[in-house]
Amino acid sequence: MIQENDSILVFEYFTASGEKDKCIISEAEALVFALLDDLSDFNIDLVINESYESAVRDYDNVNPILIDVDIIDWLKDNAANFNNAIFIAAENNNNLYNITKILEENGVKIYNSSSDACLISSDKSETYEALSNIVPQPRTFRFKIDSKGYWKRAIENLHEKWQAEDPLTPLKLIIKPLMGVDCEDIVIIEKIEDLTLDLDKIFKPGSRVIVQEFIDGTDISVSLISDGKNAVPLSLNKQFVTLKDDKGTYVGGELPFESEYKDEAFEIAAKAVEAIDGLRGFVGVDLIINADEKDIYSVYLLEINSRFTTPYVGLKQIANINIGKSIIDLIDERMDIAGIDNSLDGKVEFKKSGDNMVIRRI
Repeated sequence: MIQENDSILVFEYFTASGEKDKCIISEAEALVFALLDDLSDFNIDLVINESYESAVRDYDNVNPILIDVDIIDWLKDNAANFNNAIFIAAENNNNLYNITKILEENGVKIYNSSSDACLISSDKSETYEALSNIVPQPRTFRFKIDSKGYWKRAIENLHEKWQAEDPLTPLKLIIKPLMGVDCEDIVIIEKIEDLTLDLDKIFKPGSRVIVQEFIDGTDISVSLISDGKNAVPLSLNKQFVTLKDDKGTYVGGELPFESEYKDEAFEIAAKAVEAIDGLRGFVGVDLIINADEKDIYSVYLLEINSRFTTPYVGLKQIANINIGKSIIDLIDERMDIAGIDNSLDGKVEFKKSGDNMVIRRI
């Protein structure tokens, strides 16, 4: 539990490591400054790249730790100097798991998911197996990309098998990195003949991917907070995903999204989060509302993000609770999750526009 004069180590991976790509950094900046605002009641040790010195100097409760190295390298040398931490990082290059593991090994109390939970949820195949027979998921298979192209034949065989189960409905496939973020390198296979495309230029030999049946429908997500045992959905979010050359790109979303399937989506998301031990703090669950009304399931779970996700910046504008502070209080057992107010005041859109993340009430 955080004591009166204790501090919390706070950082976001890209802003701490000095990322220069504006497409990435706009989202990262929005997330970390939203979290800083939520934690205004706490003493904060903020690790951030030295280029942000002027942006953080006016926070009365923030002790800026300015660095010019990769945050993971810095943590290896300095994590043991801190007692508590809450941070923002994504699954790229296993960063989320690696950072969590370093903090755990140095005895730091973290207000995020455990490293074991991060490892499961970062790996789409592991997530699929962990939630098998618990929530509806698209059929999923794991492959390794080999340099000789044998994987293409394996996918052709898989397609033939799945198509035979429903020969009257043309089967589309979607190929994703085993550990990917925000629709990164997602490829949709409209026809099995499309496998003749040079997919091995997108997925390098030795990389691991999953192949799923493609579910046509509306991309949504659910944002939740969890105390490690129980999860409370905060909002249903519509995702803005653009498709170009059969590749998907996440560009933002709106919340709350009104849908007749809201309760079903909330139930699936909460059940999934509670089924994986160690998921706690802010969690995002990606789902899809099925466009096929003949299907037995209306909503399918696609993946779990055991971290702060982009909808947090929108939720902060309209939530009737302080999300960051509530996470601290829940994990410190200062409050009961049954007391979480998940009502929202209004509607908001958050969208990448050029080099910026634009957030506006709608």
